Amino acid sequence: MNDFLYYSPTEFIFGHNAEAQTAEALARHGARRVLIVYGGGSIVRSGLLDRVTATLRERQIPYALLGGVQPNPLDDKVREGIALARREKTDFLLPVGGGSVIDTAKAIACGVPYEGDFWDFFSGKRAVEEALPVGVVLTIPAAGSEASGNSVITLRQGMQKLSLRTPRALRPRFAVMDPELTFTLPPEQTAAGIVDMMVHIFERYFTNTPDCSLTDRLCEGALCSIVEEARRLLHDPRDYGARANIMWAGTIAHGGICGTGRQEDWASHFMEHELSALYNVTHGAGLAVIVPAWMEYIAGEKSGKLAQFARRVMQVPDNGDTLVDAREGIRRLKAFFRELGMPLTFREIGAREEDIPELVRRLHLHKGPVIGAFRPLGPADTEAIYRLACRQ
Repeated sequence: MNDFLYYSPTEFIFGHNAEAQTAEALARHGARRVLIVYGGGSIVRSGLLDRVTATLRERQIPYALLGGVQPNPLDDKVREGIALARREKTDFLLPVGGGSVIDTAKAIACGVPYEGDFWDFFSGKRAVEEALPVGVVLTIPAAGSEASGNSVITLRQGMQKLSLRTPRALRPRFAVMDPELTFTLPPEQTAAGIVDMMVHIFERYFTNTPDCSLTDRLCEGALCSIVEEARRLLHDPRDYGARANIMWAGTIAHGGICGTGRQEDWASHFMEHELSALYNVTHGAGLAVIVPAWMEYIAGEKSGKLAQFARRVMQVPDNGDTLVDAREGIRRLKAFFRELGMPLTFREIGAREEDIPELVRRLHLHKGPVIGAFRPLGPADTEAIYRLACRQ
């Protein structure tokens, strides 16, 4: 196990009608002027936005509104939010939504006090030293952004999708989490979120770091629970217990605890980011296409850990042959993704095999000549994985 520093200051307010405590949490964390960030009309139609703003009015906390954040959020909305926050003298960001909304709010939070272009942080030119505080009302369990210091934004010019990882400055001060808010999510959005949180665990679980048995078991336990609760949701989308477990699993998956003491990978996420940047694919759907192809490509060299995953998570009997068991685990994972209604091929997400050279070029331009740590991948490797994703 590697040395590590684990920092997780977020206060989680979880359960029935948790959103009623939003203003109380804001006041407790010192908010005086709030910018509420949200996406489409669903939180308006459901009455959630009205319920949240009512709590702020009761506490006499002034607020401004920034709506219209889209999936795979673009820099345009971040720039609009920075200008609005400065105009309104905002001192606290409150995203109400899922990962795209939260990531947009985080980018605004670091951009407001910075005199330069906020994209400097995402491109690696500058490190975030100061940011406005962020609190979250979560409506879509998936990205785990409510528990991390990470943000992913796409620069419209060149459609460059990059992630920012800040262990301290952008971790939310609090996260309000009511599983009932997820009852009416479309099935495909629930499924994509489930894939996303599973892959957040995969990126940590598949490591070469030795002596990580505790975090292996944490990862495996979370993955087993996700699979079990996902199947309950397929039977009854309004099952509160299943929704609650899935919502908390998304937080656990990306809050950092599953990655303590181990080298992480992230090659699958990097490869998917190019798909969603080019084709505006839902992130979880793109990951459902990339991850099995990645597993198949590395199985011959990494059969031991893949077989461990297959046996402990996908319930593959130990046949004494790691490669055979690894491949059966991949087959069962693909079948589970299919059970959720997720795509598995380029064609199903509107991606084209003839674009693979451009995907590879952009990937390694943005992320360097080699990506990943579990099995480092150069351009020939990533091209082969993209091509496997066309045919699996």
